Amino acid sequence: MGCGRVGSTLAQEIESRGHSVAVIDQNPDSFRRLPSEFGGQRVTGIGFDRDTLRQAGIEDTYAFAAVSDGDNSNVLAARVARETFGVDNVVARIYDPQRAEIYQRLGIPTVATVRWTADQVLRRMLPLGATDEYRDPSGQVRLAQVDYHPGWTGSSVRRIEAATGARVAFLSRYTDGILVTDDTVLQENDVLHVLMHSDDAATVERRLTHAPDAKEV
Repeated sequence: MGCGRVGSTLAQEIESRGHSVAVIDQNPDSFRRLPSEFGGQRVTGIGFDRDTLRQAGIEDTYAFAAVSDGDNSNVLAARVARETFGVDNVVARIYDPQRAEIYQRLGIPTVATVRWTADQVLRRMLPLGATDEYRDPSGQVRLAQVDYHPGWTGSSVRRIEAATGARVAFLSRYTDGILVTDDTVLQENDVLHVLMHSDDAATVERRLTHAPDAKEV
């Protein structure tokens, strides 16, 4: 739902991966953002209207993204898709980060646009920190890319886990993703992806962005 810059980009990307796509927008002019070769449906209507959703094929849908420019419309559409039509994989774009926290606790996966953009800008200004990659619907568990002090290079991931209390999910090494084992060692330029409890995020970030104690390396 929503054929703005995000919605049109998503639709093209999903179709390029071999999936069928339907795009809903109440303004038919918005469909001009889609390329002429786009083969999916273009449905004019309100994205939380049940008849509009049925026209778009919601009853046979695997996933639904509400990415219009209205927070309330996105959340309402996501709830209708999940609660009325039983779509398990839904996500809503939310501009207000405080609302996003609330909806996450209600079990509606959200992408808080303002927070995500701020995180990306901060990562480029102040490279030490953590950037969320995923939060579970309850908001209690986070998967985050966490920068680390160069002193951690050469440490095993198990020692990193012991020092932080977090779980190393995987490493990105150049263009490869690496599932870690007991013997995996952090190398220079590796990107660290960490699973942690949300309440522990500040502690994990603080621990990793400072040099380790001699006994931890």
